[in-house]
Amino acid sequence: MKESVILVHGLWMTELVMRPLARRLERFGYQTDLFSYRSLRNTIHNNAQALAQAVRRTNAQHIHLVGHSLGGLVILQALADAPDLINGRIVLIGSPVNGSVVARRLHGRQVSRWLIGRGAEGRLARGGDGWHGKQQLGTIAGNRPVGVGRVLGGLSGPNDGTVTVAETALAGCRDALLLPNTHMGLLLSRKVAAAVNDFLRSGHFMIRG
Repeated sequence: MKESVILVHGLWMTELVMRPLARRLERFGYQTDLFSYRSLRNTIHNNAQALAQAVRRTNAQHIHLVGHSLGGLVILQALADAPDLINGRIVLIGSPVNGSVVARRLHGRQVSRWLIGRGAEGRLARGGDGWHGKQQLGTIAGNRPVGVGRVLGGLSGPNDGTVTVAETALAGCRDALLLPNTHMGLLLSRKVAAAVNDFLRSGHFMIRG
């Protein structure tokens, strides 16, 4: 039976944005599923519960999780609620595990608060703890600074235009990779797909930026 990878999109997005990465992972031999959720209307906790249900419906011997941006936080919440949910590995791509300054700025203004919705509750705005799960987890960040962060007053330090590299740093993760991509460009990169495959196979990123 094939290994399965469930891909989880980020804020404002749908599962469609994960298709390029999913197709590349399929060429590496994985079965892929795209998890869709309401990033504005539901809390991270509610979406994590829905993800857990999707995982339990997946018929595969080994299940891995890959999340982009807010999707990574949904994954972390799902595993905090159910530590034995999967037996595979996890990759977070551009996920602001330490909280997002962009999210805080948008949420802090009455005129733009709706752009974050209920997704701003919890870790997206405030950050959270390190990784304490038993599954091996890797993070990928970008450092090409083109994105919404420039419009909202700029970002300090290396960033992908939306999320800073520091915001993606997760204590307790197995490996971390930095690549020259924008926040959305990470999903279109062949190098990112190859890196995800490496980590899911071995627990380490074989390439470096």
